Amino acid sequence: MLEAACAKPERRGEETLKGAVLAAPAARRPRTSAVDAAARYRGMPRERLRAFGPGALSNVELLALLLGAGLPGHDVFDVARSLLEHFGSLRVMLNAQREEFDGLRGIGDAKGAKLLAVFELARRALAEQLDDKPLVDTPGAVEDYLRLQIGARPYEVFVCLYLDIRHRLIRAEESSRGSLTRMVVYPREIVRRALMLNAASLIVAHNHPSGAVQPSASDRRLTRVLRETLTLVEVQLIDHLVIGARDTYSFARNDWN
Repeated sequence: MLEAACAKPERRGEETLKGAVLAAPAARRPRTSAVDAAARYRGMPRERLRAFGPGALSNVELLALLLGAGLPGHDVFDVARSLLEHFGSLRVMLNAQREEFDGLRGIGDAKGAKLLAVFELARRALAEQLDDKPLVDTPGAVEDYLRLQIGARPYEVFVCLYLDIRHRLIRAEESSRGSLTRMVVYPREIVRRALMLNAASLIVAHNHPSGAVQPSASDRRLTRVLRETLTLVEVQLIDHLVIGARDTYSFARNDWN
């Protein structure tokens, strides 16, 4: 009898407790913490990448996955967003130099090194597309490569792609570097380098930091002098490209005008 009498109140207590929980107002029920919600939010891009591929993610999400961690009070998405806003575009950020990451919020030495490594891998991947292929057959790949290399530079750069007799790349070199509006190019040095590399032809390119790709009078004069000088040593100038952040001007496609 004693055992049965003691057991009965316990069951009533359990039932009473369950009823109290079910009857509790919604405001008093356990709620998901902000930390848990943020953790699920951070995990979403990774899950979507696995399910649908990287193309389903935004620039901020891709950059956040690369950075990995944020700052106290600022999650990694805030850091990624501010980084993109600082540079203005992915193209500009891909061309950033190491010192341009110094002092940026959430980007220390480790994250800066990781970003620079990824950007260099992207450039090398584009360069590999040019290897062992006639460059005259892949003008799109050449322009993509040059646009990534020099399209977003804040100063003018002159690049030479030296080719063999089958129009395959021997060497890509930066031959001159100038200011925002002025650069000096020496055709004699380009010819000397072409002979040294035993190049049969070459493609030259330079960027316009302003973004406008219409060639200037000095661009046209340089192109004419370079063509004539290279012809004297039987080296063909295949094209001179003016590279902007988005557009490209080809002297060859415009009848060298």
